[in-house]
Amino acid sequence: MRSLPDKGSINSLSVGLSSYLAKEQVNSVRRAYFYAEQAHDGQYRHSGEPYVSHPLAVALILSEMHMDHQSLMAAMLHDVIEDTGVTKTAIKNQFGNAVADLVDGVSKLNKITFSSRAEAQAENFQKMAMAMAKDLRVIMVKIADRLHNMRTLGVLNAIKRRRIARETLDIYAPIANRLGMNNVRIEFEELGFAALYPMRAKRISAEVKRIRGNRKEIVSQIQTSLEACLERELLPGRTIGREKHLYSIYEKMRSKRKSFSEIMDVYAFRIIVDRVDTCYRVLGAVHSLYKPVPGRFKDYIAIPKANGYQSLHTTLFGMHGVPIEIQIRTEEMEAMANNGIASHWLYKSSDDLPSNAQIRAREWVNGLLEMQKHAGNSLEFIENVKIDLFPDEIYVFTPKGQIFELPTGSTAVDFAYAIHTDVGNSCVACRISRRLAPLSEPLQSGQTVEIITAPGTQPNPAWLSFVITGKARSNIRHYLKNQKFSESISLGKRLLNKALANFDNNIDSVSEKNIDSLLQQFNLQNLDQLLEEIGLGNRMAYMIAQHLSAGSRSNNKGLENKNSTKETANTFAILGSEGMVMNYAKCCHPIPGDPIVGHISSGRGMVIHTEDCINIAEIQDNPDKCVSVTWDPNVEGEFSVEFRVELENQRGIIATLATTITGVEANIEKISTVERDARFSIVNLSLNVRNRVHLARVMRRVRLIKAVSKVTRVKSRKVRKVIKTQLGSH
Repeated sequence: MRSLPDKGSINSLSVGLSSYLAKEQVNSVRRAYFYAEQAHDGQYRHSGEPYVSHPLAVALILSEMHMDHQSLMAAMLHDVIEDTGVTKTAIKNQFGNAVADLVDGVSKLNKITFSSRAEAQAENFQKMAMAMAKDLRVIMVKIADRLHNMRTLGVLNAIKRRRIARETLDIYAPIANRLGMNNVRIEFEELGFAALYPMRAKRISAEVKRIRGNRKEIVSQIQTSLEACLERELLPGRTIGREKHLYSIYEKMRSKRKSFSEIMDVYAFRIIVDRVDTCYRVLGAVHSLYKPVPGRFKDYIAIPKANGYQSLHTTLFGMHGVPIEIQIRTEEMEAMANNGIASHWLYKSSDDLPSNAQIRAREWVNGLLEMQKHAGNSLEFIENVKIDLFPDEIYVFTPKGQIFELPTGSTAVDFAYAIHTDVGNSCVACRISRRLAPLSEPLQSGQTVEIITAPGTQPNPAWLSFVITGKARSNIRHYLKNQKFSESISLGKRLLNKALANFDNNIDSVSEKNIDSLLQQFNLQNLDQLLEEIGLGNRMAYMIAQHLSAGSRSNNKGLENKNSTKETANTFAILGSEGMVMNYAKCCHPIPGDPIVGHISSGRGMVIHTEDCINIAEIQDNPDKCVSVTWDPNVEGEFSVEFRVELENQRGIIATLATTITGVEANIEKISTVERDARFSIVNLSLNVRNRVHLARVMRRVRLIKAVSKVTRVKSRKVRKVIKTQLGSH
């Protein structure tokens, strides 16, 4: 038999609320409860309880944080839009805009069909992040909702239980950590761990209980010695032993590859004092009692963590050589560490200015909003958020002394994007602690980082392999995506104009009617999309030109003069600075000065080959597949080229060869050596040169080395992957 709603529960909640809310506000919360009770009438949870028991429990969790009455009303109503026929407008009319927005922010997008569960989760999270940016209370209601769901997870089937637990550990526990809500984070992790890995949780729990008895005496001795030390130095403070949580034990065992006994050998204590200056005096006292472990002291009071956490951390060599981890903080810091953003509502009135934690949380949420703008889709957005929810930070400085918090492992590129998106986009080099360093070098806490920028530069796709922060990753992807799009359009336009020239035509003189008809045929929205398709090699310019020129007066004439105009009509000039839709073939390595031909490759744009490249011999004369191209007289940049050196085996000959090449301003990309016989070796080199003249100078200089017998350029290699003969869809 199903139990009826407990009217006493709302009454007892009301009594609790009256301790910090006005009577009218308590009545508003009660009104929201009865509205939810009516809306959810006839609905039951998996446990058999009336559904309204869930929103009531969520409101109770929020009341323990002393949340305002609007948040509590939203908690009562948070499932009404999702699970009943009540609309946002109806809630707005009953309870006002603020409550309606909070309820809507927490509600899932259940009216839209998604292709996968992952996409649905990502879209829902994205919606919640947008609502968070308007009102931080959205995340508080969501966290309380998820906390009650985790507490009652046991009634669900195993698959659903594991899915919810995984999502909680991946997203909600890190968010609670990011907001400084340590107590909530620990509960999320413990409940999630028990649901996801029940056997592992039971095993670790049993082991912790077993060794707790053996440790009791040592813990008591250490605590007594610490308390005696504080008393001797006349320092006020209380000392408490810290229990390690099951999930943190498991994560350390897994990530650091340590045994259970290694992790449990460390004894952890917390000393809570009255003032900040007392923290540092206590630190001095414990360091005189036991020897500190070098390099294990961290001052999070002077430089707080990104979530507002403040404390002094030190590790000591205790009695019998046992390691002791000590945290020293004030009562206010303790409250902040446990409750984070919730401490604002717990300890302050609504009239007060926002707390430091709240300001930091708002900054983080605004960062999420920026990421969302640049993300291609919701799945990319949630990937960036997961990356950004790192628990550990490093602290680096600008040359002017400004502090920036970054995740562990961040590079100068992450730092550049943390300063400003434009700084990241135009970054070319960096100085770390006044020395020039690679952009990929991981930063360390305390370093001063200077970013060197140059106008007209753009992000490098290779940066994606080493950046850490979600902001850097999303901005690089966004820029490259736009860059590729604009370059594809530009190349597509040039290709189409070249093809139209064979019909004595150009894109500007083609009638809009012809263009619209073609767009409709190919199911494309606008001309830019068509040009992009041509630029990427997905559609052939020559075929499009035929379609566009069909029925025009010059059609026949164009066809007659096709051969005569082919050579002269708009031959492509390659500048060498083309980016993402112009590639240089790896088989023949064309460089300025080589006769070249352009091959239209599906998805890649134009690939430049040498005219004598064996891989395009069969299709070179096909105007649908290849385009006549030439090098611009003012071509710039460095181009990859391969050559082979046969030389006599001598000590230090490779070093001599490398020095000679770099002396002629050529950069060695790759070098490999093969022994031909006992006397001679063959050295294969991949170099960056400016043009054929530069290459000739390099080869001439290499020939002057006495041990060198032969120098040849590797002109063309047969590639296994056959060039596609059919391109795109027509």
